[in-house]
Amino acid sequence: MNTITIPKKMAQKDDLIVIPRKDYEFLRQLRVMKEFSPSTAQKKALAQAEKNLKKGKTLSFNELVHKLGFTS
Repeated sequence: MNTITIPKKMAQKDDLIVIPRKDYEFLRQLRVMKEFSPSTAQKKALAQAEKNLKKGKTLSFNELVHKLGFTS
């Protein structure tokens, strides 16, 4: 087993984190993933949905199911 020495300065300032190698590799992969960039049309649709929500022009799940005719 390998022995390591941790400087007291690092341990006192809460600057030290020890995690398993597998978890470290997973966290590194997260940095590589692409972020979602919405198109202009998607941004406009979101803005319109937010306006409708503020105006109260929304349906509950039960209302939507009823209007679509899925209830008996």
